Amino acid sequence: MTLTIAMSRTTHSRLTPRARATVAALVTAAALGLGARPLAAQDTTATQPTTPMSIGDAARLGARNAATAEAARLRVAEARARVTQRRADLIPSLNGTGTEIRRTMNTASFGIAFPSPPGEPPIFDPNGQVVPPFNNIDFRGHLVAPLFDFGALARVRAANADVTATTAAATVASEQAGTQAALAYVQVLRAEDQYRARAADSALAADLVTIAQAQLQAGTGVALDVTRAQSQLAATRADLIVSRAARDRARIQFERAINVPVGSTGTLTGSLAALDTTGIVTNETEGVRQALARRPDLVAAQARVAAAKSTVSAIRAERLPTLSLIGDDGVNGLNYSHLLNTYEYGFQISLPIFDGFRREGRIQEQQNVAREASVNERDLEQQAAADVRAALLDLESAREQVGATNERLRLAEQEVEQARERFRAGVAGNADVITALLTLTTARTAVIDAETNFQNARIALARAEGVVTTLP
Repeated sequence: MTLTIAMSRTTHSRLTPRARATVAALVTAAALGLGARPLAAQDTTATQPTTPMSIGDAARLGARNAATAEAARLRVAEARARVTQRRADLIPSLNGTGTEIRRTMNTASFGIAFPSPPGEPPIFDPNGQVVPPFNNIDFRGHLVAPLFDFGALARVRAANADVTATTAAATVASEQAGTQAALAYVQVLRAEDQYRARAADSALAADLVTIAQAQLQAGTGVALDVTRAQSQLAATRADLIVSRAARDRARIQFERAINVPVGSTGTLTGSLAALDTTGIVTNETEGVRQALARRPDLVAAQARVAAAKSTVSAIRAERLPTLSLIGDDGVNGLNYSHLLNTYEYGFQISLPIFDGFRREGRIQEQQNVAREASVNERDLEQQAAADVRAALLDLESAREQVGATNERLRLAEQEVEQARERFRAGVAGNADVITALLTLTTARTAVIDAETNFQNARIALARAEGVVTTLP
């Protein structure tokens, strides 16, 4: 019951003074007709935070919590890990080995004719002989330190460019998730406004029943008027049940959009009409300029072009020679009691000569990737300008629609009040009142639809300009 009365409060401004005095009691009576226990099951305001959540808060929550945004951020971490892998090619590598081998050898495999003194038999059989088994112990450290490797340096730069592109793509995913959360937020407010409107309809219908019954008891009315009023009240109660379910379902969908446990969100901004509309750039030139500078998908396209060009440079750098310092130091011998130090060190130059045109094929592939990214970038620039213009048109149209539907609502409320006064005075039946109530219901729905369209157009403009997550 508390939820219903509180939600009816914002509709009082659209009722006549006489209707305002009875709304709370009549909404309570209508809710009792629905059954107090189901409504109580839906009332979670006692455990919810009291700080209202704005549409910008919803967009930022969606951008941070959505699974798609989180997965995109993980891809950024993967790209950074690839930079570490590429950077390893510029850092000295050191490894060690230790072996203890027992072996035999064929002296003929030495490839050396050992001379013997004149008249003495050869030291080893010329046809080869097996040296008796012996141990060979060897502990050694190996060092390779690149001194000049332009290909590796270019690969690191390409990996960093890929990080930039992946980060921009993650921003795109976050912006899209924020947009979906903002749209879901608007749908929650729309559903709540619909519920408040249907509750106000039920209050008016209940008032009509009360008037008809009073007139019947006073002998100035007819039973048909009572029956007609009760039928209207039953219809409004049915609409109230539907709108309540739609409100709760919209809340669940919104919580999924911001990826929080169902039932964990608190109070949202009171109504669609109460949303803050500051910070909207409504100048087309400024909007297009901001879109070209800030749209994440356009920034991502530019980053993909740069990454592809950087990859081409990295592949070309592989043709350059590399210079490395190599070293090998350790001990070896036949037994552990007599191990001697041996070493070798020097410089190594490597120069790629021919790889079957594989490198040229990779260059051509990346050049085409860069061209494709450039085409997408130009298309996105045109799309950004078109999106801003279309969103501004929708925003202005929705703004005018809100004004027109509010005027229609004012006249519908006036019509209901005049018809009800005639019915109270007994100079007319309640058919005119019921007709006026239906007109008022349609007018209220039209206002809610217009305000929804306005907020959706506002989100579309923010999305076109790349500023959804900065909404207030």
